[in-house]
Amino acid sequence: MINRALVRDNKPYPPSSLAEFELLPGVAEACAKLKQAGFLLVVTTNQPDVGRGTIPQELVESLHAHMCRELPLDRVEVCYHPGKGASDCDCRKPKPGMLLRAAQELGVDLKQSFMVGDRWRDIDCGHAAGCTTILVDYNYDEPLRLPPHHRAHSLAEAADIILALARKRPV
Repeated sequence: MINRALVRDNKPYPPSSLAEFELLPGVAEACAKLKQAGFLLVVTTNQPDVGRGTIPQELVESLHAHMCRELPLDRVEVCYHPGKGASDCDCRKPKPGMLLRAAQELGVDLKQSFMVGDRWRDIDCGHAAGCTTILVDYNYDEPLRLPPHHRAHSLAEAADIILALARKRPV
């Protein structure tokens, strides 16, 4: 949703090197618009390949550092646990631990916040945290468990939805 996923068999996979990391068109502009409107920008990401030992944590951290240089992000929350029943943490999406931690540390009201994501885990996490959810729909071969509040086809479109909804909220 921020960077181009490597899609195999209609399923998304993360980049395996900095050379494969590519911001999607319109992402930098969407983040800048949201930041200019006063939003805090927090990325939450499951990185189970680190916990499974198939990708080094240093690689993921270098990708995140690059992303933070390119985008006006306030925070990146990461769950490195392997998932697939091998971990029972509160941070791995769809659990809301990463959102709850970021909200507490940044003083954010999650009921006034948005969770934007391209996978069912993102949408379920947002619901669990009390956020308004927006699915960036890339037609992955992965059914949703809970319906998103809104759908978009890009982060730029999701940003426009957020800005429109924010203008309607009482101050």
